[in-house]
Amino acid sequence: MTEKTKRIYSRELINKTVVSKSGKTFGKVSDLSFETRTGELISIVLKNPTEWAGSLDLEKTKIGELKIPFNTVIAIGDFVVVQEEDIV
Repeated sequence: MTEKTKRIYSRELINKTVVSKSGKTFGKVSDLSFETRTGELISIVLKNPTEWAGSLDLEKTKIGELKIPFNTVIAIGDFVVVQEEDIV
């Protein structure tokens, strides 16, 4: 299996730091939301969001946690890297 096709399990994402490709930090992954019928990942739920992330107009969970759309993720490694332009 090549690096491009390597599967990443959701539990591997928990506690990873979410950053933009320009280096801005959003917080850490606390949970993921997904479509139950299809299994499609919908968003990353943040814990300990940074002040910068809190200043953005991000969608929130019912209990006020910030969510980042999963379709903005461009890379997953030591960090979860998101396309900042698709969020702000």
